[in-house]
Amino acid sequence: MRRRELLLGSLALAATLPFAASATAQVYPSRPITIIVPFPAGGPSDVLTRILAERMRVSLGQPVIIDNVGGAAGRTGTGRIARAAPDGYTLGHGSAGTHMANGAVYTLNYDVLNDFEPVSLLADTPQLIVAKKAIPANDLLGLIAWLKANPDKASMGTSGVGGYSHLAGVFFQKQTGTRFQFVPYRGTAMQDLVSGQIDLMIDQTSNALPQVRSGNIKAFAVAAKARLAEAPEIPTVDEAGLPGFHFSHWYAFFAPKGTPRTIIDKLNAATVEAVANPAVRTRLIDLGLKIVPREQQTPEALASYHKADIEKWWPIVKAAGIKAE
Repeated sequence: MRRRELLLGSLALAATLPFAASATAQVYPSRPITIIVPFPAGGPSDVLTRILAERMRVSLGQPVIIDNVGGAAGRTGTGRIARAAPDGYTLGHGSAGTHMANGAVYTLNYDVLNDFEPVSLLADTPQLIVAKKAIPANDLLGLIAWLKANPDKASMGTSGVGGYSHLAGVFFQKQTGTRFQFVPYRGTAMQDLVSGQIDLMIDQTSNALPQVRSGNIKAFAVAAKARLAEAPEIPTVDEAGLPGFHFSHWYAFFAPKGTPRTIIDKLNAATVEAVANPAVRTRLIDLGLKIVPREQQTPEALASYHKADIEKWWPIVKAAGIKAE
């Protein structure tokens, strides 16, 4: 009888082991998560991601590590996200530049629409038209007049050839009849604008506004229909003499294609919780970021938004003849 009881007990234990192993394998996350930011440290994408990651580690219960992989207007880091294992331990920062503009301008070794799983739309920020302090103009029409009087002499810093800021600069030239040189950077060109090595930028509010507040650069207009709540003294492009020049840069989190939906849901929940945190929201708003409504923070909403942005801008980019140099 004793032998029979031991045998039955052993069989029962053996039967439960696969289930126990399966349950253990399904515990996520069980180790640190890496978020790839496809730009160098210190830029607007990096700052936004670090603020969110600091809070996300609380709800995920694991460290969230930022890996800055800059270069090629975000293509290097974005390609690494696309090729990462779809196990939930690699997440990627994406934006209008990396997941829309680059796909219109470059031949990529990944598909910006189909090689990623959408996690959550985070925020967007209108662009600011800014220039170094030494520019002899005090309003947007004055800046345009100065650029027309000095064709090809001024320089505009961009995040790279074909990047979102480059597209904005090209459309600015076409709409104003001005000509200036583009200077591509691996990340943000703000440091060189502050030091006067380049003349102007069309940059994210989150990156430019702190320098405007510090008096290090001049702001001529916000490329949006409404003024910024945190900087109401800056006129809109419509008010300043360049109607319809509206450029807003969005940010999101994406995972590699094939990441299980259960993991996507956990990452989305952690992201949504971080964005909803009062301290986080205050920091983001103070940077000039507009947090998207809760209903737009789902994976499905990001997928729809991403697709619509591509359908809107790619025909415009191609009609304008913007190509990689």
